[in-house]
Amino acid sequence: MSSRNSDIDFTFRHEVPVRATVDALAAAGWSLEEPLGLSYVVNDNDLYDWQSTTGDRTEEVLTLLDAPENAEYHVAVCIYHAQADTGGQLLFFPRRTACSFMPTINRRNLPGSRLFTDVAWYLHALVPPLLAVGLDGYEARDIGF
Repeated sequence: MSSRNSDIDFTFRHEVPVRATVDALAAAGWSLEEPLGLSYVVNDNDLYDWQSTTGDRTEEVLTLLDAPENAEYHVAVCIYHAQADTGGQLLFFPRRTACSFMPTINRRNLPGSRLFTDVAWYLHALVPPLLAVGLDGYEARDIGF
């Protein structure tokens, strides 16, 4: 049985806080509240130990992810577009000049295909709001293995 891995890597002209990225995406309908609540991780031990909490702790979570003591760690949040019923993990790299999006919540497929991710839909939904925070480039992949 084969599986697929889809992701979009984003690079920015300068360091971009998680909060600024999330705020830009919120203007386009994205939210930190996904079907399971609010999910996040600070990878300070190389275990990617995801945590879940409620939406009323959004400010606390964003403060934690953007804390100076976490700048050298990978941090991540799940984002969700309720109108489109899809979302995924947004992983920020150390020093916050790059992040990756992996569609893991109700991944959208290309029309007429159960295998291929509709990467174009995700690009259309993510790139325009990220331009406002200094998006410099992106690379998208949908790979079967």
